[in-house]
Amino acid sequence: MTVLTPELWTDFLGKHPDAHILQTTAWGDLKSAFGWRPARIVRDCCGVQVLFRRLPLSFSVAYIPKGPVGDPSSSDFLWREIDGLCRKYHATHIIVEPDLWLGASGTVDNSPPEGFHPGVQTIQPPRTIVVDLAGEEADILGRMKQKTRYNIHLAQKRGVQVSSSTDIELFYRLVIETGARDQFGVHSKAYYRRVMDLFHPGGACELLVAEYGGEAVAALMVFRNGARAWYFYGASSGKHREQMPTYLLQWEGIRWARSSGCRVYDLWGVPDFEEIDLEANFAQRSDGLWGVYRFKRGFGGSLKRSAGPWERIYQPTMVAFYRWWYKRRQIEE
Repeated sequence: MTVLTPELWTDFLGKHPDAHILQTTAWGDLKSAFGWRPARIVRDCCGVQVLFRRLPLSFSVAYIPKGPVGDPSSSDFLWREIDGLCRKYHATHIIVEPDLWLGASGTVDNSPPEGFHPGVQTIQPPRTIVVDLAGEEADILGRMKQKTRYNIHLAQKRGVQVSSSTDIELFYRLVIETGARDQFGVHSKAYYRRVMDLFHPGGACELLVAEYGGEAVAALMVFRNGARAWYFYGASSGKHREQMPTYLLQWEGIRWARSSGCRVYDLWGVPDFEEIDLEANFAQRSDGLWGVYRFKRGFGGSLKRSAGPWERIYQPTMVAFYRWWYKRRQIEE
């Protein structure tokens, strides 16, 4: 088993241009600055970036976000290589969240690979809304809810301006305000700065800021790799919300993705319920991600759920400790 250098992993990804962004070299480098150790291996035509997080007593937890890259069924040895890598780094267990949609055409069912079992813990949001970017801008707008189109046009009419930025200080101020208002955890300023340093120079990330009356009122970070784009991080001020800046901001994120050659735009995270339940309850609920769903549903995307998670346990006693630790300190910083 040979662990690849970042350069060799990047070369491998060149043959898989539509790999998920969480499997890119830059994402591994980002996580390495915040407590993770990336390791990349390739066998036959399939490869994987595994992230390891140190635990006490020289143990670790292993995590594969949105991988492997390529079809692992084409290599009988890849999962054995992953198994060997986990043992090398004294992993208590491994969590796999594959880059597959449940029920999507051409995908397998949610049965885990041999030696794995269905996991009990997701790290990335399991359910999301994906916007189809096919056609002209008018076609994309036409697939949106009428109220969302109205709010986009209202923001434009009232003079909301959206522009690209590299101002992490500004973005972080909005993030802190949003986290305090909506009661959710945020990354450190250093994290967002590292994101920009790694992804922005190559055009894989854009920070967009919405201003009203010369004042920044909302911002988002949108990412792309191959034909896919993802909206990961966003924030807004409590001021001027009646001008609908977040709607225009999201529309400009979609336009950026489309102009970059992307075919889909992943809004990244809604409550993990079936569509019939989401539609029946979103108007009455605002806890958790319900308010997020109310906003994101308007952009005309398709509700999707990821396959997985899958787990393989190596140290049962230490896994029990890890689950306790995870409740106190989120795995994805």
